[in-house]
Amino acid sequence: MQALLNTGSTINEGRLAKGGNKYSDDYTKECGVCWMCAEDYAALGCPEKVSVTSRDGKHTIAVYPKVTEAMRPGQVFIPRSIWANVVVEPDTFSTGSPRYKGCPVTVEPTDEEVLSAEEIVLKLYMGGE
Repeated sequence: MQALLNTGSTINEGRLAKGGNKYSDDYTKECGVCWMCAEDYAALGCPEKVSVTSRDGKHTIAVYPKVTEAMRPGQVFIPRSIWANVVVEPDTFSTGSPRYKGCPVTVEPTDEEVLSAEEIVLKLYMGGE
């Protein structure tokens, strides 16, 4: 499914991040998710996990789907976190801040493991586990 990705803070994301709990299970449960509407979730076959892939196809992250009436068809949301950072577009348009809103992505069912923030850092940014 093609979708537009928006990211942003949630109350619990902020509480956990500012409280120094980025490596906690609660942080993974809050931020390792992709909000979507029930219609899109059903169209994907109601999977337990989904992969979100960047427009260029180079970056993919597995997350848990979260069905909510807050989302419209064709739009998804990942809380501001390392999970979102993997797939947001890096272009800053000379502002110094990447495009956190309106990034085209592909969302598909997956059997991949949803990694913790620590595991993502080790795998993607430190070159191994």
